[in-house]
Formats: sequence, structure tokens, C-alpha cells
Amino acid sequence: MRTYVLRRVLQTIPLLFGISLITFLLLQLAPGDFLNQMAENPGISAETIEAMRVRFGLDRPWYIQYVIYLKNVILHFDFGESFARHQPVFEVLSDGFNNTLILAGAAAIITWGLAIPLGVLAAVRQHSWVDRTLSLVSFVWLSIPEILAALLLLMMAARTGWFPVGGMRSLDYDDLDGLGQFMDVLHHLALPALVVGLIPLASRMRQMRGSLLDVLRLDYVTTARAKGLSERVVITKHALRNALNPMITLFGYTLGALVSGSFIVEIIFSWPGLGRITLDAILQQDQYLVMGAVLMASLVLILGNLIADLLLAVADPRISYD
Repeated sequence: MRTYVLRRVLQTIPLLFGISLITFLLLQLAPGDFLNQMAENPGISAETIEAMRVRFGLDRPWYIQYVIYLKNVILHFDFGESFARHQPVFEVLSDGFNNTLILAGAAAIITWGLAIPLGVLAAVRQHSWVDRTLSLVSFVWLSIPEILAALLLLMMAARTGWFPVGGMRSLDYDDLDGLGQFMDVLHHLALPALVVGLIPLASRMRQMRGSLLDVLRLDYVTTARAKGLSERVVITKHALRNALNPMITLFGYTLGALVSGSFIVEIIFSWPGLGRITLDAILQQDQYLVMGAVLMASLVLILGNLIADLLLAVADPRISYD
């Protein structure tokens, strides 16, 4: 197992290198740069713009800029400086990345905390009104775009006042005690987490239902029933564990999808996460901040896939990575 993890970590290096190169090339293909926008301000002289161009290294060819960027990242763990914010990229992204992980983590709890039990319930009650109702709800929810769902919930919050319409904290957040601050963040988190979590929930519930139905038709399950075991024991101790294997495989992809899916929701609900920072950086052509945000999001997806593989080996003793 240790060798497998080490091999996967080493494979991450060329993958991140390729992602950074493609991102850098795409940014170079965009017309203009950050200083072109500053040049439109008549209050900033041409000499100042030129001095900043030299300072940021934008006067050099793109491949020289990329080599310098890689050298700073590898040797000094320096992701550059944000042009617009005049702060190190890692410092700008740290708070936003933590907020995105909070949103993605809450959405993951909603997705997996509901998808597995509802999928099991639909499989056990196959063709019943429970199964048909859950199928109808999942199909309807799958047909609703994430943006539309977020806007509908935002409109509901604005009209009812039950939930905040944006942000992560209230104005009196600093005056609250520890429990009050936690509940305040949770109140602001509810709607964004629901939007991000319920979108993959419908498909994961259907996949859990289909996986369990396939396992319930296998011979060893029939044998367990013939031995006189109760249906609850047959499902929980014999069928469910094997039915979870495909779901564990999907866990890594879902984690990455939750992080990337939260970007749009962060913009709509004004959640101060990586999505809003990335959008502002793209609009301002803040290239090093965009590079750092893309690499962070890619790293989450890679780590999610690795965690899924390790969990699969733990859940299924037949799988070995040695």
C-alpha cells in the first residue's frame, strides 16, 4: 500500500505540470494583460506601467515567464504575487480555499448522507410507492440546472427572510460567542450547501439503488436467505458492503465535482471562496492568482481520487495495491 501511495504521489507531479502549462498558455492567448487595464486609467503614467511590467516580468517572452514561475514554485514554494491585491498568491488563496472546502464538505455530507440510505430504501422497496416517489424526485432534480436551483433558493430567501441572501457571516458576527458564531456560519451555509449537495445526490441515489439491486440478485445472497437469515442481516452484512464498492469509486470524482460545482454557487450566494477569487482574477487577468487557484482545485480532485482508491481497498479485502 505504501508503494502504491508513493507511486500515485509521484504521478501527480507531471500531471500538475501539464495542468499548469495548459493554464499558462490559455492565459497568454487572452488579449492584453493586467497592466493593459491599468493603462486605461489616465491617472497612472506610462513610466509607472512600464516599471510594473518589468517588476512582474511581463516584459519577457511567455516561456521565460513560465520557467521562472516553475522555478519559484519548486525551489521556494512561491506561487507569485497577485497583481491586483499586491499580496502573495498563497496568502490570498488560503482563506478562500478553506471556505470552499467548508462548502464542499457540507455538500458532501448532504450528498452521501442522503444518497446511500435513500438508494438502499428504494432498492429494498423496489416498485413500491416509495421507490417511484424517490425516482420521480431524482429525475425532476436532475433536470434542474445548478444555476437555476441557486437562483430559485436565493429568491426564496429574499422573499421569506428565512435565510441570508449572501455572504458567510452576519454584521454582528464578532459580537457573538463561539456557539453563536458557529450557528451564524451554519445559517449562511445552509442554502449554498443544499444547492451544491443536491445536484449529485439524485444521480448517486439512483446509482446506489442499481448497485444494490444487482448484488441482491447474486447467488451468495440467495444462499444467505436460504440459511434463514433475516432480510435486514442479508442486506446490511452481505449485500450492502459489496454494493458500496462502485459508490466508493465515485467518491473521488464527486469530491472534485463538489469543489468545482461550488464555484458557481459561491458567486451567486456571495460566498467568499475560491470561486469568487478565481472569477475576479480572470476578469482582472491576474495570471498568477488564476494559476494558483487552478492548481489548488486540480490538487483536490487528484487527492479525492487517491482517497477513493484507498477507501476501496479498505472496504473490499479482495483488492490489494501491493
